[in-house]
Amino acid sequence: MGRTVEQVIAELPPERQRRIDARYRELRQEIEGLRELREIAGKAQLDVATALHIKQPSVSKIEKQTDMYLSTLRGYVEAIGGKLELVVKLPKRPALHLQQLGDALGGADVVPTKTERRRRKSA
Repeated sequence: MGRTVEQVIAELPPERQRRIDARYRELRQEIEGLRELREIAGKAQLDVATALHIKQPSVSKIEKQTDMYLSTLRGYVEAIGGKLELVVKLPKRPALHLQQLGDALGGADVVPTKTERRRRKSA
C-alpha cells in the first residue's frame, strides 16, 4: 500500500515541513473566482441576489464574468459580508492601498449598477 502525502511530509526535515505548510497556507488564500469566494463566505446565490435586489440568475451571470465594473464587484463583495480593497503593486515600491476609489473622485471612474442607481433614487 502507498504512503499518504501527510506521511511523506512527516518524514521531511522540520524546516522543509514549515516551508511546505507556509506555501500551502499561501496557496489556500488564492481562490478561483467569485463563486468560490461566495461559498467561503457561506452564502447562497439567492442570499446575494436578495442583498443586491436582483434575481438569482443575475448573480450566476456576475460570477461567470471576467470583466466588470468596480461598483459591481464592490456590491457583490459587500453582499457576501466582505469589504473590497484594491492594492496597487508598482516595481520597487511598497504596495499601495486605494481607498474609496470612485467615491473620492466623485464616482467618475465607475458606472453605478442598477442597484446603486435604485438606491440613489430612493435616498
